[in-house]
Amino acid sequence: MVKTELLSAIELQKSFTDVLYLSNQKQMPAEIKRLLKERNLSHRILRIDKFAEIRDKLGLVGTVIVDAQDSDSAQQQKMARIIETLEMENIGVILITDRVKVPVKSFSLAPVKSSFTMSGTTEAVSVDELWTRVSVNLAYRKKSDGMAVKPAIPPKQIQTIYKNRLAEQLSMTGALVDNLTEQLRLAGLVQQDFLPTQLPHTDRIKWATVFLPAEWVSGDIYNVVRIDEKHIGFYVADVVGHGMPAALLTIFLKQALVMRATVDNTYHIFSPAEVMRNLNRRMATQKLSGYQFATCCYCLLNIETLELTYARAGHPYPVFVRPTEQPKQLEVRGSLLGVFKDADYAEDKIQLQPGDKVLLYSDGAEPFIGSFDDLTGFHFAEGFCEIKDLPIVEMMDRFNTLAQNQNIDPAEVDDITTIGFEVLK
Repeated sequence: MVKTELLSAIELQKSFTDVLYLSNQKQMPAEIKRLLKERNLSHRILRIDKFAEIRDKLGLVGTVIVDAQDSDSAQQQKMARIIETLEMENIGVILITDRVKVPVKSFSLAPVKSSFTMSGTTEAVSVDELWTRVSVNLAYRKKSDGMAVKPAIPPKQIQTIYKNRLAEQLSMTGALVDNLTEQLRLAGLVQQDFLPTQLPHTDRIKWATVFLPAEWVSGDIYNVVRIDEKHIGFYVADVVGHGMPAALLTIFLKQALVMRATVDNTYHIFSPAEVMRNLNRRMATQKLSGYQFATCCYCLLNIETLELTYARAGHPYPVFVRPTEQPKQLEVRGSLLGVFKDADYAEDKIQLQPGDKVLLYSDGAEPFIGSFDDLTGFHFAEGFCEIKDLPIVEMMDRFNTLAQNQNIDPAEVDDITTIGFEVLK
């Protein structure tokens, strides 16, 4: 590195200086000095602690390179004040924060704003780009002072450099987006692995489901499980929120929702109210960060007696459909999961008969099923009433089409999950 004598404050003002190099180092990096010499730019080096002596003589300075390498916190604060002063004088500043030993990119530069804060985050750039920034700063400075100026490099070359830089950044951004999209797609596939691959059809019960995530991953989850020879447990849970955090919590819900407990050589099937209480207690005890609330509706079906027991936690009511009758909601009280550790949950029962259907759904499906009015209560949607009497599989197929063909504001799109069964005649 070629040694350069430090410039005194008086010497600086003898003529216009294109580039002032502020540093606590005694030398200017050889790469920069060689670059400025080749471009026929006048340049001087000045110690940072001498800056106050030239504060009122900045009119003869074109642009400033501040070398912040190896500076401590006190020096960084002083540099910040200097940079603010230079910005107020419309003098472009280039801040060098580090040297990077790579074949092409020799320095790390950090962009500055009108109010500057020292930052540990740097962007590696080549000496050529350093030259481009110096050239642009000088052109702007001389033009603002009414000085005749010929761009140090042709405008087309400047445009080409920045276009190439922009294209490189866009390419990198596109690659990152593609990678993130692929990761989310894979995460969605993993989440769907937690959904049942087969439904427990019997000679008396037929099942069907609809699962439409609003994004690659979903805040909804459902399950249908054959607990023993007589009982099937099933539920739909909906996490408050969207995206990856909500999807992660659905996996927790899947593991935390326990339908039965084995003791020695026997087992105990939990009632729906017990399932809700235990799940709520696990969520509250876990003290989950963000997206910690969820809704759920859990039902227990005795396939021999056709008795259905149900409980819910802040979730839309199950829908009961009997041929030749109007559909109705199966109402039962129950608060959100994860809010109050000792919350209590009620349950209720209904006796089913051949031809009956029962549906559970997340709130994303509610617009296609019905809506609530404060004066007249819940009203089933016309489209739902038109398909309610179809066989359960055909009914769900039509519901799937109905949900996907509706025009909804993108900001209001939500995960849609529906599971249902029909008691065969």
